[in-house]
Amino acid sequence: MTAKPTETAAAPSGSQAPSSDELVKVERLHKAFGDHQVLKGIDLEVRSGEVVVLLGPSGSGKSTLLRCINFLEEPQKGLIKVGGTEVICGSRGRDYRKAVMAVRMRCGMVFQDFNLYPHMSVTENVIESPIHVAGVPRRVAREKAAALLEQVGLSDRANYFPSQLSGGQKQRVAIARALAMEPELMLFDEPTSALDPELIGDVLMVMKDLAASGMTMIVVTHEMGFARDVADRAILMDDGVFLEQGTPEQLFGSPQHERSKTFLRHIIKDNGSAPEPVTRDDEGRVV
Repeated sequence: MTAKPTETAAAPSGSQAPSSDELVKVERLHKAFGDHQVLKGIDLEVRSGEVVVLLGPSGSGKSTLLRCINFLEEPQKGLIKVGGTEVICGSRGRDYRKAVMAVRMRCGMVFQDFNLYPHMSVTENVIESPIHVAGVPRRVAREKAAALLEQVGLSDRANYFPSQLSGGQKQRVAIARALAMEPELMLFDEPTSALDPELIGDVLMVMKDLAASGMTMIVVTHEMGFARDVADRAILMDDGVFLEQGTPEQLFGSPQHERSKTFLRHIIKDNGSAPEPVTRDDEGRVV
């Protein structure tokens, strides 16, 4: 399989119609761990600049889907396309590996447990991949890191080590590190789940600013307020499939599937209240 631009194929039954500004396309994606089927034929399309939130109970396949999109996990079957690079999952060989690397270079990933290098300073964490993976000159990488740390509100922590930071600060460093590779797509895997409640707000604000700047994002989260305020689309997963999807108002306000209703009742109870309605413009963006 070669890494080359391809035309958009006709959408499978039940998926969204193709869009001229499509950035991500997943077709009939399957992933199993041994005999356990985790993803069961997932179809997903994401437009450039769109923010998609994945919701669902633990074990539903949300995190595995993110990890398959940037090939941290190898799907057994299906197609993944990010930008102009298309990969037929389950392939092998040099062209396949080249295509996988091209997809990875287009994706930034933020994990729930930060994954910072403990022996490196904040700046060194941010410049590591640009220098050693993308070949960016050290001076240029440091200048970019300084700008990114200012963007996430941590310019005064540039020389600190991870052990000297709070959980929220570590996660903001992780976001800056992902952005340093100038990705087209940002993947967030429950980025606030490991944080104390008082530290969540700063991380969500950085993510909201990213969404407002036009960054394409797929976010696994149970933060209903973030989904309500920022997401263009919310998808509820269960047992390796998409149960239903729509705008946050549609999914939270009038879920159609009984499993969705049960899950959302628990989430709303844990969050204290149901999401309030929001106003959107003609293109569906929050205003």
